[in-house]
Amino acid sequence: MRIPVFVSCPTSLSREQESRRTIVIDILDSLNLEPRALGRSDYPSDLPLREVLVIARHCSGGVILGFNQFTATAGVWKPGTKGEKPLDGSACFPSSWNHLEAGILYSLGKPLLVFREDGITGGVFDPGVTDVFVHQMPKVRGKKDDLREVFLKWRDRVGAAYYG
Repeated sequence: MRIPVFVSCPTSLSREQESRRTIVIDILDSLNLEPRALGRSDYPSDLPLREVLVIARHCSGGVILGFNQFTATAGVWKPGTKGEKPLDGSACFPSSWNHLEAGILYSLGKPLLVFREDGITGGVFDPGVTDVFVHQMPKVRGKKDDLREVFLKWRDRVGAAYYG
């Protein structure tokens, strides 16, 4: 029997992003873990946020995949405050569901594994916000051995949560 783990990931991805997601899913499969995600493996019969909680409760860990879903090329940070600052260049943002789902998983005490694309910051993707190290998103042509080691360490905690 495979151990269920929640995967927080947008459903609309570019080809490159989908290739990176596939790397993660393939590693999960190879470790006998069952990826669960709202809109992919599970479909809501209730309010979506409530459904996330139901799925998360049945999982023994979570993987957060912070892919760029919106790019701003103009704007103002913290408008009307002393910290107001014009955007210099561009800013990338993940799905807001990444933050909601990560918060639910964290509050349930599930072991988390967090990945982010270059440029993704804020919330769960900021170093030091949780006790979880934030990893760079796997590269399609990158070394898989180091990545697998990260998953193996996390998998030990997931197994302990499942069998404990």
